[in-house]
Amino acid sequence: MTTEEVVGEHLGRAVPTSAAAARHHVQHLLRGLLPAPGVDPRDDLTLADVLLVTSELVTNAIRHGGGVTHFSAEVTDDGLHLSVGDRSDAVPHTTPRTGTDGRFAVGGYGWPLIHRLGRDVAVVPLPGGGKTIRVVVPLG
Repeated sequence: MTTEEVVGEHLGRAVPTSAAAARHHVQHLLRGLLPAPGVDPRDDLTLADVLLVTSELVTNAIRHGGGVTHFSAEVTDDGLHLSVGDRSDAVPHTTPRTGTDGRFAVGGYGWPLIHRLGRDVAVVPLPGGGKTIRVVVPLG
């Protein structure tokens, strides 16, 4: 990550200030692990899923959590382990898709997508306030 993409540091690690910066970090991490785009459509879908989950986690931390306080991405045999911390104690929830007037509500897609595309989703409250959301996204 470049200096412009960093809001601060957490345990000596750069913290992305945008979903684009987080996606860039994850793409760099996965470079060489997945074939080049267009080689295998299944891997293109895997990369799209990973980047979507990354975007949703970071966007939600910025929009609803007071900013990203921690970000990590690690590849293991289980898949990509993402961890995103923010300043809010509020646990994410699913927004009803329609309002009281019967019209479709705006937003509320991210949390269900994270659950659909990832596994082992956990919300971990932090002792000093805030939370970390952890999720594993399969890579195959």
